[in-house]
Formats: sequence, structure tokens, C-alpha cells
Amino acid sequence: MLKKLFFLLALFAFSNAFCQQPSYDLGDDKYKPSMGQSGKDVIWIPTGNELVSKMLKIAKVGPSDLLYDLGAGDGKIAIAAAKEFGARAVGIEYNSDMAALGQRNAERAGVADKVKIIQGDIFKEDFSKATVVTLYLLPELNYQLRPTLLKMKPGTRVVSHAFDMADWRPDGEIDNPAKGYFWIVPANVSGEWVLNNFDSQSGAILNLSQKFQYVGGSITLGGKNQPILNAELKGDRLEFSYIDTMNTLRTIRLTFNESKVRGDENSVYMNREFFGFRR
Repeated sequence: MLKKLFFLLALFAFSNAFCQQPSYDLGDDKYKPSMGQSGKDVIWIPTGNELVSKMLKIAKVGPSDLLYDLGAGDGKIAIAAAKEFGARAVGIEYNSDMAALGQRNAERAGVADKVKIIQGDIFKEDFSKATVVTLYLLPELNYQLRPTLLKMKPGTRVVSHAFDMADWRPDGEIDNPAKGYFWIVPANVSGEWVLNNFDSQSGAILNLSQKFQYVGGSITLGGKNQPILNAELKGDRLEFSYIDTMNTLRTIRLTFNESKVRGDENSVYMNREFFGFRR
């Protein structure tokens, strides 16, 4: 019953978006998929052309990106990423006939040198090298994939058509012609960090708590502990403000790399780089 409900919701979302799009090629002389046909865990409903373009734009896809489309269908998202944005792309599709169709579509679009559509299971294939991940799956599948996505390199961009990731709130949304959600994979910054060469003191202690991209915490400087202000984490970069020992508001930017951190602070009083490590 639940899957039937999701099917109807997805079909409704598709109808609103798809009816505004130009005619779409539903196959070739070797294979013609049927709208709504069953797959391993989902039914096949292609994402409308306008929404595909907006999904790729919100993720700022470009020539340096490697995009993986999970549940690639006939390859249209991977093909658009290559043809419109110059990216390399890999589509993972469980249905072997559909995957073969997707690869033929890439050849017809003239981007076979940039696009590869493979037959595979999205829960078994390795897409850890992706810089962008796109998907149009059911909420339960998004939630199952979430731990894998959160382990990807910080800064990896994720875009989902129609369905979210439960309490991992999106960094951005698309509302028209259909719903879409955008996330940036956050670095793991929680814990205690020792910052050397920081401010006019010999160092500082930074304590951070974290839930996905939302960060709070405190900084101890000159023996005084205070909360950090306006913390914003995007990928591996954290920016926040604090009050220094001269009672001046400063803003710093940190870049995290596993157990190490480097940063910079710029103001009329100071312009220096500093570094640190996880205690």
C-alpha cells in the first residue's frame, strides 16, 4: 500500500513536470520502456527536462565534475550533465535493457566519450569518486543510501528529485516545475580541536558539536571560554565568528582534512594563517 501511494505521488509529480516538456524519446528499435514499468525497487518515470537542468544548475555541475546518477533509466541526466555542462558522468541502472538503451542514447547525443551507463545495483556499485550524485528514488531508498552519501568526500553535491533525506535537511530546494532537494556532504568536524599560531595567544581550543551541516560549540582563548557565533559549514569549510581578547568581533575560516585543520583570519588588526589538529 505504501509503495502504491509513493507511486501515485511520483506519477502526479511527473505529470505536472513532464507535460510542460517537449516530446521525449521513449526508446529505440531495440528497446522501448513503458512509463511506470517496475524496476528492482522503484518504477520508471523519467525526470522532466526543465527539472534536470535545474538539478544540475543547483549543484553547479561543470567540466571538472564526475557525476553519478543512481537509477539512471535511459541515461537522460547523465547525458545532460555531459552535453549541457561538460561533466563526465556514470549512470547506474539495474535493468540491463534500460542500461543498454542509455548507452545508445549517449552515443546518439554525441557524448559517449563522457558518459557511461552501466548495469548494476546502486547499493553494491562503488560511486565514492563522484563529485555530484543525482537520484530519483523513494524516501526509504534515500534513507538507506544516506549513510553512504555522508561518508563521501566533504563537498560532494547531492540532488534528489521529489524526495528528501528525512532529518538531514537540504542546503537548497527546487520548487518548480517539480520538487527537488540539494545537499552538500559535510565534513566530520565534531570534537575538540587544538589551534596553533592563533590570535595573539599561543593557541586556542575549539570544541564543536554537529548534526549534519549544522554546527555549534565554543572556543577557549586566553583562558576564556565563549560560544562561537554564526557557524556555517559547507563541505570541509567552516566559518564562524568570536570575540577576541581585545573585545573585537572576528571571523575565521577553517578547512578540515581528516584529523587536521588549517585556517585564516583577516582583519585590519590581523592577517595570518594558523593550523591545528583534532585532540
